[in-house]
Amino acid sequence: MADQATSSTGGIYRYYVLIMLMLTFMFNIADRLVMSILIEDIKAEFLLSDTQIGLLAGTAFTAFYLILGIPAGRLADRTNRKNMVAVALSLWSLMAALCGAAVGFWTMLLARLGVGVGEAGGGPPSVSIITDYFEPQELSRAMGIFAVGAVLGPVLGYAAGGLIAESYGWRWTFIILGLPGVLLGIILYFTIKEPKRGRYFKKDSGQAGQAGVDEQQPFMVTMRSLFKNSVFFRVVLANSFTNIPSFAFAIWLAPTLIRNFDVTQGEVGVYLGAVLFAGGVPGMILGGYLADYLAKKNPKWRPWYCSFAMALTLPFWSFCLLADSLEMTLTLYIIGYVLLVSTQGAAISMVQAAVLPSERGTASSISSLVINLLGYGIGPALIGLMSDNWAAEHGSMSLSYAVIATVVVSLIAAIILFWWTGKAVTGEPAAD
Repeated sequence: MADQATSSTGGIYRYYVLIMLMLTFMFNIADRLVMSILIEDIKAEFLLSDTQIGLLAGTAFTAFYLILGIPAGRLADRTNRKNMVAVALSLWSLMAALCGAAVGFWTMLLARLGVGVGEAGGGPPSVSIITDYFEPQELSRAMGIFAVGAVLGPVLGYAAGGLIAESYGWRWTFIILGLPGVLLGIILYFTIKEPKRGRYFKKDSGQAGQAGVDEQQPFMVTMRSLFKNSVFFRVVLANSFTNIPSFAFAIWLAPTLIRNFDVTQGEVGVYLGAVLFAGGVPGMILGGYLADYLAKKNPKWRPWYCSFAMALTLPFWSFCLLADSLEMTLTLYIIGYVLLVSTQGAAISMVQAAVLPSERGTASSISSLVINLLGYGIGPALIGLMSDNWAAEHGSMSLSYAVIATVVVSLIAAIILFWWTGKAVTGEPAAD
C-alpha cells in the first residue's frame, strides 16, 4: 500500500517527489502573483484604487486561508497528505483560471478567495511529506530546493504573464496560467507515494517531547505544545516579518516600475522573471546548503545566518526604489533578493524540526497563517492605502515610498527576531 511504502521512498525517487512538490509550490505562487503584472490593466478596466488592488492582490487570498488554514493543517496530520496536495492544487488552479471571467471588483474578489485554498490545502501537507522523505541533516537543503518554487512561481507569473497579457489580454493570462495546474494535480495524485509519518523523528532527541510522536493529539493539546515551543514561536514571527517585504515587492514592484520608468508590461515581466530566476534559484539552494554546513558546527547558526542575511538585505532594498534608472533599481533589488531568499530553507526546516511529526501539518499551517496574515492580508492593502493617501503630495513616487517604509520596519524586526530565535535553539551539532 502507498501509505506503508518505505523501501520505495528513498534514493532518486524522493527527489522526484521533491521536484513535484516544488512545481506545486511554483504554481501556487504563480497563480497568486500573476495579478501583479496585470494590476495596471485591471485597475484601468475596473476603475480601481491602489487600496482596492491591495485587497484583491493580498487580502482576498488571505481571507480564505484564515478560515481553512489550521483545519487543513490538522487534516494533514492525520490523513493522506499527497491526496490533499493533489486536490488543493487542482482546485486553486481552476479558481485562478476563473479570475479571467471576472466582470468587476466583487467577482474578482470571489475568485481570489478561491485561490486562497492553495496555501491552506497545499502548503502544510507538502512540507510534512518532505520531512518524511529526507533525514534531518539533509532537511535545510531539501527545503531550499522546495522553496525554489517560490522563485519559479514569480518567474512564471511575471515573464509568461507579461508576454501573454501583451498578446492576448489579462483575462486569457489568468486562464492560460491557471489550467496547467489541474493537470499537474492529476499527475501528482497517481505518481506520489505517501511516506511513513515520522520515519526520521528521533524520540530521544528531546526537541519536542515524547507524547504524540505518531498519533495526533487533541487540538488544544497540540496548540499548547506549539505555543510553549520557543523555537517554533520565535522562528514563525521572524520569518513572517521576513516575508512582509518579500510580498510587498512581489505584488507592487511591477506596477512601480511601469509607473516610474518608460517600460511596457511585457518588458517588465521579462526583466523581473530573469532577475528572479538568476538570483533566486542559486540563493535558495546555496542558502540551504550553507545553513546545513554552519549548523554542523552550532545549531544556533541557522537562525543567526538568517539574521545576518536580513541585515545585509536592508540597505539594498531600502534604496532600490529610489534609484534614478531601471538598471540600478533591478541591480539593488536582485542583490537583496538573493540574500533574503537564501534564508527560507533554514527557516522552513527549523519549524519542522522543532515539532513532533504529529504536529507538523498544524505547525506549518500556523506558520503560513501568520506569514499570510501579515505579508498578504495586511501588507498589500496597507501599502495601497499609504500610496493613495500620499499621492497628492508625492505623485507617482507615493507607491515607492509606501513600499520602502514597509521594507525598513519589517526587515529591522526580522533581524532582531531571528537573533532572538538563536537564543532558544539547543542541541548538539549534527553528525557528518
